[in-house]
Amino acid sequence: MSTCGFRVGTNLWRLRSALPRLLLGLGLLVGLQGPPCAAFYLPGLAPVNFCEADRETAACKSSIALFVNRLDSVESVLPYEYNTFDFCQDSEKKSPSENLGQVLFGEQITSSPYQFSFNKTETCVKVCVKSYDIANEDQMKKLAFLKKGIELSYQHHWIIDNMPVIWCRDMEDGQKYCTPGFPIGCFITEGGLSKDACVINSEFNKNNSFYLFNHVDITLTYHRESERNGGIARLVTARLDPKRIITSKGSVKIVKWASRWDYILESMPHTNIQWFSIMNSFFIVLFLSGMVATVILRTLYRDIIRYNQMTSSEEAQDEFGWKLVHGDVFRPPRYGMLLSVFLGQGIQVLIMTFITLFLACLGFLSASKRGALMTCAIVLWVLLGTPAGYVSAKMYKTFKGVNWNTNFLLTALLCPGLVSRLLFSLCNYTLSYTSSWKKHSYVKAVIFIFRSHQIYFMFGFLFLVFIILLITCSEATVLLCYFHLCAEDYHWWWRAFFTSSFTAVYFFMYAIYYFFTKLQITGMASTVLYFGYTMIMVLIFFLFTGTIGFFSCFWFVTKIYSVVKVD
Repeated sequence: MSTCGFRVGTNLWRLRSALPRLLLGLGLLVGLQGPPCAAFYLPGLAPVNFCEADRETAACKSSIALFVNRLDSVESVLPYEYNTFDFCQDSEKKSPSENLGQVLFGEQITSSPYQFSFNKTETCVKVCVKSYDIANEDQMKKLAFLKKGIELSYQHHWIIDNMPVIWCRDMEDGQKYCTPGFPIGCFITEGGLSKDACVINSEFNKNNSFYLFNHVDITLTYHRESERNGGIARLVTARLDPKRIITSKGSVKIVKWASRWDYILESMPHTNIQWFSIMNSFFIVLFLSGMVATVILRTLYRDIIRYNQMTSSEEAQDEFGWKLVHGDVFRPPRYGMLLSVFLGQGIQVLIMTFITLFLACLGFLSASKRGALMTCAIVLWVLLGTPAGYVSAKMYKTFKGVNWNTNFLLTALLCPGLVSRLLFSLCNYTLSYTSSWKKHSYVKAVIFIFRSHQIYFMFGFLFLVFIILLITCSEATVLLCYFHLCAEDYHWWWRAFFTSSFTAVYFFMYAIYYFFTKLQITGMASTVLYFGYTMIMVLIFFLFTGTIGFFSCFWFVTKIYSVVKVD
């Protein structure tokens, strides 16, 4: 490593690095002043304190490390470790400890060769130099693999102080688009079509050419409470520019450490669309609530009063509709054991989802604590096996079942077994497919939920949508159940489950539409993985929504027939 020059500033820190042939870089840090304040931090979310090297103590450190995560792409579901590519690498290769959630999501975080000190300006720092000899077969294979990564739009994901380093660029409509990652480079096709970042730089204009980003500027913003606390500061934002050197400071905005993740929300122009969708769903819920209220408070209430006021059998013979099936409505359904197993597994997923989102809204599962969301969900799912077994056994008893051992085994093994078997098959398929990449290491299977590489931490929005989903499934199922009972059809058990679980079919159809219209995935392996993991999500969604509808209808039927006089 060599340094072309450096300067130290009080409130401004800038690191700039350049490399002739491969990824380089370090960036800019702006310090901000603000009034002191006291705060309470949730367990595991306490900030890291930084200070200059001459002030370093046990409470603050001057060294700032940059970690790298796996690379992924919107055109391929297969992720690759950072060290799989011929990038500048850390000789020590230290990896932070990973929790269960990070392992399940396939995160492969490792150290990088980018090391710098707080509030120390460095420029023209060489990280490494790479060259490729066309006569060397091994080097040409590395270069070919790198070009393949650029062609498939693989993106870096870097981390500083547990924050994602985002890349922002100006769009043609005047908006700024930001993403928590940046591409290896860009590619211009033989027909002159510019892919990815090539569209924003007129210098990239040669057809059938690959352009590798060999310079990176990182802009970090920190907040210093006051000089009285020893000059302690905390990082609040991390931005990156992989293609040009920033020459102007621009405007300065004061940011507190507690709201440092808000800068990612500024990079999401699609948030307006999400709020439009949630408002649309909200009005649908109001419409359904009005219909259910009309049925229950007017039609159903009037029918119950008239039915209970009948004094003779002749008057009862004149009645029709839901009142005539009161003797058959609680007959056990066919395949009651399977239904009870589905309900047990559905309750398990339902409670797990509710508690996870609720804790996330309270801040216990912040995005700054990587893998915490998935870890919490998995642990809750395991612990909630008890209520799952109870609900399954209770419903099986309601259906007058006698094969308790079979019910117990199916509740514990049916749905988890299906998911495990599918995951195992996908992992084996991935390994067999990637065996012809000679320089490719083991590929961990990742849950690909559309654009799962994007960071999504608007848990309040998710929780609100979750509540709307609960209400919508419940009211729609109750309404349709009442219509069927009015038609003197008492086979409502399975119908109540399938009415709301049909949402999973819509989910699968939308996944197919999204695959062919929105994504740019290529290759058989990526296609198989996409639809394989989609089927897992469809199964979970099927159990989740079906359980909501069933118990809503079960409560409704129990209530209306409990007030009917039966001789």
